[in-house]
Amino acid sequence: MDKNEQLSVVIPVYNEEDNLQALMERLLPVLQQTGKSFEIIFIDDGSRDNSLPILKSFIKYEQVKVLELTRNYGQHAAIMAGFSVSSGDIVVTMDADLQNPPEEIPALLAAMEEGNFDVVGTIRKGRKDSLFRILPSKIVNMVARKITGVSMRDWGCMLRAYRRPVVERMISCHEHSTFIPALATVFGKRITEIEVRHEERHGGKSSYPLRKLINLQFDLVASFSNFPIKMIMYGGILLSLLGVCFGAFLVIARLLYGAIWAAQGVFTLFAVLFVFIGMQFFALGLIGEYIGRIFREVRKRPEYVIERIYSARGTK
Repeated sequence: MDKNEQLSVVIPVYNEEDNLQALMERLLPVLQQTGKSFEIIFIDDGSRDNSLPILKSFIKYEQVKVLELTRNYGQHAAIMAGFSVSSGDIVVTMDADLQNPPEEIPALLAAMEEGNFDVVGTIRKGRKDSLFRILPSKIVNMVARKITGVSMRDWGCMLRAYRRPVVERMISCHEHSTFIPALATVFGKRITEIEVRHEERHGGKSSYPLRKLINLQFDLVASFSNFPIKMIMYGGILLSLLGVCFGAFLVIARLLYGAIWAAQGVFTLFAVLFVFIGMQFFALGLIGEYIGRIFREVRKRPEYVIERIYSARGTK
């Protein structure tokens, strides 16, 4: 390992009071053993428990910075806030719930330096999550591979390492709805994955319900592809052709079997009509999602607002 490179570890925190002390006790020795100069950047993403006071107690260590955001902006926005104040040549992101073991960080650094990679992702080996979390994750992985064209197996694990140029390019994007692992593939040429351990959540409850997983899926699709709009266009063409064929079938059936047969098919027509109306509403909703995202972008509101930065050198 290059001892002259500085390491930054960026950790978003939302209601993790039960995990922070154990995280710090495990993380600090690991980083000290790397022999690199390092900094730890915690981002309090609008926590409603005692996470912020606990984080502020860590600033007794000169390597620790604590960012207090004005409200909850979400995991990826919090990470971007951490990126904006980081200074390391290599930046590692990880969750605060200890499902990403800090002891795996040296493996990421070794892989990055041995292969001169720009991005090192991780594959969670022996996942400890429930089926409710694993199945949506598989869908995200499948969609991410399709959209980015990068054959990574696990896009959902936030234990990842990035070189400084990749981080700087991501910061310059100023996107409001983004998916950081996918965004990194736009700017990183040499990308790899390694297997890492996955542990049970140390304490507390997950702050990633189904609603956030769905929003994450929309962020991934809408930020990196217009594939859904194309599918709507192709689907509309197909439905139109089917409608023409079905209309021709009804005309022929009426000529062959008379008006009585046509009357008996009224409910079938209603069913088909309802299907078409449902498809239209779905299409309008999806287009509306894109328009809503465009609206958020053109307003130029900040992706996050840092209220204060706490460190051993004082508060800004």
